[in-house]
Amino acid sequence: MRFGLETEQHHLGFDDLVHRARMAEELGLDGVWVCDHFLPLIGDPKGPNLEAWTALAGLARETTRIRLGTMVTGMTHRWPSVLAAQVLTVDQLSGGRVECAVGAAWNEAEHRAYGIPFPSVRERMDGLEEGVQILRRLFTEDDVTFEGRRYSLDAATLHPRPVQRPHPPIWVGGTGRTRTLPIAGRYADVWHGWADDAAEYREIRGIIDDAAGAAGRDPASILRASSLSIEEPWDEVRAAFDWMAAEGIGYLMLEWPASGEARVRSFVADVLPGLA
Repeated sequence: MRFGLETEQHHLGFDDLVHRARMAEELGLDGVWVCDHFLPLIGDPKGPNLEAWTALAGLARETTRIRLGTMVTGMTHRWPSVLAAQVLTVDQLSGGRVECAVGAAWNEAEHRAYGIPFPSVRERMDGLEEGVQILRRLFTEDDVTFEGRRYSLDAATLHPRPVQRPHPPIWVGGTGRTRTLPIAGRYADVWHGWADDAAEYREIRGIIDDAAGAAGRDPASILRASSLSIEEPWDEVRAAFDWMAAEGIGYLMLEWPASGEARVRSFVADVLPGLA
């Protein structure tokens, strides 16, 4: 099992964000993650909230080992070709430590506030499916031409090529049964989402596996990731871990607890060593 730390960067200055990232690195966690939102999702909505990809570029130079990603980038927030250039830049700055995690986007109020178009669910799902194809191709090919419902490219090339070969891992986040999970099965290196229990997760897993098989992919090649709250009593945290590990989830995001850094450190020191 690999563990990442969600930094909950709402209302944090960059120095505070660096502190959390370095702490995660010191504790031996696999990754540190920021959210891709322009408004804080908690507390005062007019408070500070660092932009995700420029923050990751800074963290790339302030850390040495830990992997870096967004949980997750809304495909509507940036044109896929621009996002590809940002991901490649952070990949270079970090020496090959970036993860490319995307979703269809959901926060209509945020889109409206900043003048970002917020299309229908169908159009956002079309954009997600086209976007992950564009990312993969721009990471690995020259002169990419693409004609889709939402996006088009005309002989587009991005260099330098990524440090990670063939490309940074592409994550697809979400649990939508009709579009998101099949997209993950067809294109993702990693799926991230939530389930209340093992039965719900098996339903989700089945949809991903079926879509992967239909696309000629080995379902086992797709890493499954979810999130783990560490705010509850440790027995409850252990029980949640146990069922997710038993079902084959291989990566868990530690949600930043309201009780703060001490709780994260306690999990790593007192709970993590005893997890199977």
